[in-house]
Amino acid sequence: MRNLMFLYTVAFLVSPIIAVSQNDENKNKSYLLLDVSYMSDAVFMGRRDSIATPYLYSSVGYYDKSGFYANASLSYLTRSDEGRVDLSLITAGYEYTHKGFTAEISGTAYFFDEDSYNVQSQVVADLTGSLGYDFTILELLATGSSYFNNNSGTDIFVGLHLNRTFYVLSKKLSIMPSVNLYAGSQYFYEEYYRNNRQGNGNRGGQGSGDVNSYIVDIKKVDKFNILSYELSIPLHYFYKSFVFSFTPGFAFPQSRATITTEEQTFKEDLNNTFYWSVGINYWLYTKKRK
Repeated sequence: MRNLMFLYTVAFLVSPIIAVSQNDENKNKSYLLLDVSYMSDAVFMGRRDSIATPYLYSSVGYYDKSGFYANASLSYLTRSDEGRVDLSLITAGYEYTHKGFTAEISGTAYFFDEDSYNVQSQVVADLTGSLGYDFTILELLATGSSYFNNNSGTDIFVGLHLNRTFYVLSKKLSIMPSVNLYAGSQYFYEEYYRNNRQGNGNRGGQGSGDVNSYIVDIKKVDKFNILSYELSIPLHYFYKSFVFSFTPGFAFPQSRATITTEEQTFKEDLNNTFYWSVGINYWLYTKKRK
């Protein structure tokens, strides 16, 4: 499940990376992966801004047969009134696989534009680890992450992921239905609210459009709660050195935040979100391991 942490960062735009690493032809090889994708909205832990955040995403990554990898990416906000490079990422990590067992650790640095209204816009770095096992009938993966935020505490997240990969068309097309559960704290969300209410044009998160005063805090922001259930069906079509991908997904946010402003305290509205991504990827192989 190489580079899994990007699933948190930009929904699941890099699911082609996972597909490439799981492809039989790719085992025990080093490769360079180029990616251009479009994502309809940025969703993180089931949360999103009240204004859609569509991204045109490009990345380049090197994945060594030893398990080490590095990746850099740019996300361009495609709204006609706010077109800009909204997010840059640099990631490095290591993945170990053996007889169905997978272990991975990675770290990422985030560079958001100062006007970003992405719900993750106050995150500066993360450290993520995962353990997984392929039981053939399904793959089970558990993840744990520390997310470091501007001017706030560190979020701790855990995730549980179940998926099954089906191959059709002589293994040229893969279909991977996935069920995901995320839980953790909400420092990132409190900082996002504060920044967007006070610093970036008085925007706001879900259900906050009618609030005209500054956000003060979110009650029990350090409490560990279930944050989101998510369903997705990544589709990947392999043609020579290309991967064409399409991933529809549903996010079902949980644990409504209690938000206090200078004038009132209220429970936010949480709405289920459908979002999707589409992309083209190209990889270059090096020699097989001896």
